[in-house]
Amino acid sequence: MRYFAELSYKGTNYSGWQRQPNAISVQQIIEEALSTILRTRIVITGCGRTDAGVHASQYFIHFDFEGEMLDSLTKRLNKYLPADIAISRIFDVDEKAHTRFDANFRAYEYHVIFDKNPFMTDSAFYFPFGKQLDFKLMQEAASILLKYDSFFPFCKTNSDAKTMFCKIERSEWVWEKEGKHLVFHIAANRFLRGMVRLIVGMCLNVGIGKVKIEELIEAMDKQERLKKSYSVPPNGLFLSEIRYPYL
Repeated sequence: MRYFAELSYKGTNYSGWQRQPNAISVQQIIEEALSTILRTRIVITGCGRTDAGVHASQYFIHFDFEGEMLDSLTKRLNKYLPADIAISRIFDVDEKAHTRFDANFRAYEYHVIFDKNPFMTDSAFYFPFGKQLDFKLMQEAASILLKYDSFFPFCKTNSDAKTMFCKIERSEWVWEKEGKHLVFHIAANRFLRGMVRLIVGMCLNVGIGKVKIEELIEAMDKQERLKKSYSVPPNGLFLSEIRYPYL
């Protein structure tokens, strides 16, 4: 039988989603928990990779298990797992269902704050130049991306991606607290490695005048990197929503 599990995690204490040889990952912690409780080796597949320090408010995994499924597995997992990983539900699916390849919608949020806040250190990027930002220019820069379907300028160097194609459905900035907390929302069928953090960095550079709108358009038209590329820190980034055609 194949099972899906829906979960969330705070990525601060991990090297990212994927198993690493010399660092603790979210995948490793969950696999060890499942293997211990189900008393057999369990290998899980995630809906995507997140870098070190990146969070997920919604995430899906799948795994195969031939034994009798425990009704209390969700409860037992949550008791076993650390406080920064939470399982919300586990359910059986078709044996060919795949959390990564079947996902047809992914959404991210990036949180930026303009007042130093020790309670948001792990979940938002403190940007001390908020008063210099031109919000209209940032919004214009974000909306320009909706006109394109190839995103080489926003792909991390040395990426192994075979195609730069992405179909973006949403790209906009929203004030959560006027003048204090700004959130970038982006949704697409897929994302390139480091794409969201590079886009947020570009928008902030546009907002403070380091990058012009014309430079952004030229980079997108020519599919070249911006001269002033900026990848913001991982702590403000959340994978916020995953959709499947059969869920």
